[in-house]
Amino acid sequence: MKKITQLEPWYGSEEKKAMKEYLDSGGWLMEFKKTKEFEEMICKFTGAKYCSVVNNGTVSLFIGLKALGIGSGDEVIVPNITMAASPNSVILTGAKPVFVDIEEKSMCLDVKLVEKAINKKTKAVMHVSLNGRAGELDKLKKLCQSKKIHLVEDAAQAFGSYYRGKHLGTFSAFGSFSFSVPKVITTGQGGAVITNDKKIFDKVLKIKDFGRERSGEDHYIALGWNFKFTDLQAVIGIEQMKKLKWRLRRKKQMYRLYQKELKNTSAVNFPETNLKEVAPWFFDIKVPDNKKLQKYLKENGIGSRRIYPSLNSEPIYKVKGSFPVSKKIARQVLWLPSSSFLSDNQIKHICKTIKKFYE
Repeated sequence: MKKITQLEPWYGSEEKKAMKEYLDSGGWLMEFKKTKEFEEMICKFTGAKYCSVVNNGTVSLFIGLKALGIGSGDEVIVPNITMAASPNSVILTGAKPVFVDIEEKSMCLDVKLVEKAINKKTKAVMHVSLNGRAGELDKLKKLCQSKKIHLVEDAAQAFGSYYRGKHLGTFSAFGSFSFSVPKVITTGQGGAVITNDKKIFDKVLKIKDFGRERSGEDHYIALGWNFKFTDLQAVIGIEQMKKLKWRLRRKKQMYRLYQKELKNTSAVNFPETNLKEVAPWFFDIKVPDNKKLQKYLKENGIGSRRIYPSLNSEPIYKVKGSFPVSKKIARQVLWLPSSSFLSDNQIKHICKTIKKFYE
């Protein structure tokens, strides 16, 4: 069997045709009508009132935080297991990310530890829906409300995932998505801010467009940057959205097949996942040593990826403290090949290879 990569973008004849039609129509490439159409599709799919797409997911988090007025002297609580974009977006505002350990079952923030970490400087808590899982999001929301601080959602890995019937990203002041290459839909790079708050949305629009009062008019009433999207990306995004529901169904089918094929392998465990609401971004497993399994899979032509490191131990952060669950998860969790177009036979081959390793 040919080499299996951990993940690949999936685009086809529909995207190519749409791109040619757009270019032949004399489209200006910049953010315009196609971008608006893409945003409306995201609103309809998630149930959010407002959406603004930007150039990547880090920027969407940063813009949302800036729209809430978060900046120098403030603190934002962030899970200790997440992609670097989460804390880095806080640093971009001038605020300080405060790392808090996760709970093992969902790998989301431990609400009890969040409560202990809140102080007078805390302005927001960033919930990260790791691989589409929500954890104790309802409890976290109640905690933030009682403490009168903002709850925000890094839902980069949760496009197509729900919690108690509502799309993730809609439980807080704003939600942030990513459309980078590994995601369930991609525009190459790209991000989105969704919100139900008109005031936040209006601020987002100004921040992403130089702080202009109105687009195209050089009258600046706020501090802003150029974080605009492009219609070129939106053309791709629109076609990707048309395929989204099928891809989400396929992702769930694939996850179930992985579970079935590996159910009798005692060294392999799957994180608790409610597939009625969660559409897994990556197919994750817990094993005794993810480095050793990753090395073996690579030797056998199969790509995989270890989960993010325990961020407090990374050279750029180096935060003192005890983060036992993060440390354990960073050692155990491995993301298996997760491309939507993997065949059942390829998944069975991957599982057979894993079983052979543990034999």
